[in-house]
Amino acid sequence: MAIMRPAGDFDRTYKQDMAVIRRRWQNVALLLFLFLLFALPYFVSESTVSLVNRICIFIIAVQGLNILTGYTGQISLGQAAFMTVGGYISALLVGLSGWNFFLALPVAALGAGVVGLIFGLPSLRVKGFYLTMATLSAQFIIPWITRNLWKDVLDGAQGVNVPVPLIKLPIVAGQCFLGTTFDPDLAACAYRFATPSQFIHITLVMLIFTTVIALNISRSRLGRAFISIRDNDLAAELLGINLFHYKLRAFFLASVYAGIAGGLLAHNLRHINSETLNLSDSILLLGMLVVGGLGTNIGPILGTILIIMLEEFATVISPTVISLVPSNASGVAAALRPLIFGLALALFLIFEPRGLAHRWSLIKAAWRLRPFAR
Repeated sequence: MAIMRPAGDFDRTYKQDMAVIRRRWQNVALLLFLFLLFALPYFVSESTVSLVNRICIFIIAVQGLNILTGYTGQISLGQAAFMTVGGYISALLVGLSGWNFFLALPVAALGAGVVGLIFGLPSLRVKGFYLTMATLSAQFIIPWITRNLWKDVLDGAQGVNVPVPLIKLPIVAGQCFLGTTFDPDLAACAYRFATPSQFIHITLVMLIFTTVIALNISRSRLGRAFISIRDNDLAAELLGINLFHYKLRAFFLASVYAGIAGGLLAHNLRHINSETLNLSDSILLLGMLVVGGLGTNIGPILGTILIIMLEEFATVISPTVISLVPSNASGVAAALRPLIFGLALALFLIFEPRGLAHRWSLIKAAWRLRPFAR
């Protein structure tokens, strides 16, 4: 959809035309918003910070799914499985090999990307429903491997405990500074990201990084190739685009994003096993993308926030609903969250199939063109 602007509002240079943030006040508003996010632990409760942590981690996973499904048109139901791969790799590198978390996370992302490449190989021969089934296999194979193979390392269904991320700093004048404490095992000062209020700073930095990368991918030659495959793969191939090459790139990037999100989630929860992320989480991630808007930059953010807030709403109202049906309290409590998610997804597919991002673009266009009718 073309950007709707008032007459006379036009760009004079390529730099202005390519700019994402177009006004000075928008820069100020963005910086103020980021400052408030990083300052969040100082004026809200620990439970709220934990909720924001979860939202940010899932936004990263949905951004990767958006590259694969939104831009390239390849439907995947294995994103949560690739998150599991990233979580396990990061946990084992930090816990068993003694790696620093900030080195283990990129390796975990690349490891998840390689696994995603393997499950993306069928995309050359199949698409649509059949590709969905091929990616769905990852959601069964990967948890089975974590439960049944290398039990002396992965501990079977029990999973592994994940160490707390830390930054090691030298001792200065016999003292530790900047909120660090002396760690006798390291023989140095260490700052531990042990609480949600501390861990959220890692999550926010990674979210900003992945958002910028995803935005630039969508505006690059690679992103345009993805979109051409989504719109008409036969025409894209006739134009010289190597379908298999670019589809595998999309699977790799989506799995890298999943690996980052999985590593963050594992260290945030301090434990991971085969049931930490399951098939319902893959469906949830795809639903977040549909609700937010496929193939848009802001869609993963809006969709993830809405779905997770609806889940929290279901948790809040569950005591009231249980009081109305006391004879089957456990069944009602277990069914309430998926029921609200399914209802929201169905309503969006009926009344707003292009997602919240499309509605947001219409609101911005109406604001730009006020007081004239659209």
